[in-house]
Amino acid sequence: MAKRPEWLDTAVFYEIYPQSFKDTDGDGIGNIDGITEKLSYIKELGCCAIWLNPCFDSPFGDAGYDVADYCKVVPRYGTNDDLVRLFEKAHELGMHVILDLVPGHTSWKHPWFLESMKAGKNDYTDRYIWTDSIWEEPSGYGSLRGISDRDGSCVVNFFTHQPALNYGFYKPDRPWQQPMDSEGALSTREAMKDVMRFWLSKGCDGFRVDMAGSLVKNDENGKGTIALWQDIRAFLDKEYPEAAMVSEWGEPDKSLQGGFHMDFLLHFGPSHYNDLFRCDAPFFEGNGDASEFVAKYIENYEKSERKGLICIPSGNHDMDRLARHISEKNRRLAFAFLLSMPGAPYIYYGDEIGMNYVEGLTSVEGGYGRTGSRSPMQWDDTDNAGFSTAPSDKLYIPQDPDENRPTAKKQMEDEASLYHEIQKLIRIRNSEKALGNLGEIEFICDGAKGKPLAYIRSFGDEKILVVINPTASVQVISSEEPFGEEVYSCGDGAESSGTFCRINPSSAAFIKING
Repeated sequence: MAKRPEWLDTAVFYEIYPQSFKDTDGDGIGNIDGITEKLSYIKELGCCAIWLNPCFDSPFGDAGYDVADYCKVVPRYGTNDDLVRLFEKAHELGMHVILDLVPGHTSWKHPWFLESMKAGKNDYTDRYIWTDSIWEEPSGYGSLRGISDRDGSCVVNFFTHQPALNYGFYKPDRPWQQPMDSEGALSTREAMKDVMRFWLSKGCDGFRVDMAGSLVKNDENGKGTIALWQDIRAFLDKEYPEAAMVSEWGEPDKSLQGGFHMDFLLHFGPSHYNDLFRCDAPFFEGNGDASEFVAKYIENYEKSERKGLICIPSGNHDMDRLARHISEKNRRLAFAFLLSMPGAPYIYYGDEIGMNYVEGLTSVEGGYGRTGSRSPMQWDDTDNAGFSTAPSDKLYIPQDPDENRPTAKKQMEDEASLYHEIQKLIRIRNSEKALGNLGEIEFICDGAKGKPLAYIRSFGDEKILVVINPTASVQVISSEEPFGEEVYSCGDGAESSGTFCRINPSSAAFIKING
């Protein structure tokens, strides 16, 4: 596993969707200067690191995940110099910024692809994955066909307008499938290293890598993609050893082996993350079951040898807002969990104030059902909730129309708000090593239906019981060692005596264990 930059040991991340965070030039779209302006807000909350969703030049068919130029900030957000100033200001505040790297595909308007479409052989002919004939579609993949004079069909990675970059096939089984060590595949790999060099040299602190586990095709158990990332890891260790790398992979044993420092538990795939927050019966609403999540977490934890950072986000730009499924009174329980688990926590912008999923929106720039989770940040009670001075009908995405919508201003003024609860939880996390990113975890109650979620966090000789009870009944947790000081509680909290702890309904508590 890669040597981890020290700043990750205590990092709490804040994810920013740049077009929806803060607009400083009145065009209805958030920009880089708006993020720089609000760095102090993020730091005051307690977050010391930022994940910035794609800000590169793009036609925005997929909200910037369809890149047209990896080395240019899209003009609607500002300039490269604006992004460098963001890095510099963040560093002055003791914060770090990672960018969203999209290595698996580009926009079909990227100059690489425009060259790759040409019938004649050139430097970009093999930058993407093409079949040898327009009549052969790549089995198992979507494709682009009949778009140019080139005789072939091109593999796509996500939407139709996102052609897949060529990193080779682990086990080629068709004549057009190039091996990983082919000239085209290696050229793509080196081009992506150049993109990383470009931004790391300008002060970027690392990358969150989109679809990191999907680059090599026909890949048996991820072996080819692991090897690819190990090569990139060697390049980073030599040139930028402090660069942080977090993967959208969802299989920590593979991503950590590939050289990533962190991996997400995703809302798709086998993690059972949605059992907690986003299903018909979420655990944190009191009528769900967390046991399959716990079983899968333990499996990943052990397979990765308890190393690296398994990250659990409050949400992100691809899933429903937390508030759509978890009632206001239970969001504190959800954040008590999120901010007491190992790994680096991620808070999606606006989740800290309880922003709503905005229902019924027309899709914006490839958002479709995700659009309601991407509405503008709600800062105050001025026009457009302080997001922009543009006319409301010019906003990138409409604001939440609810007259009682939460705002950062109202939440910051209310000492009993969710914002202040999260601020307190981060402060406690930072003050207790057992609760931090590197502390170990042992589950003692798996949150099966009708039961609480309880686990012991430990670091050295320090041990803290975390117990979260969203059910409607009092629950009892026992320990082999006596309980001591309570360091946090919400709801009606808990009562502990000796080796027994009674946790009240809809409550959470962190209690020290006297070893």
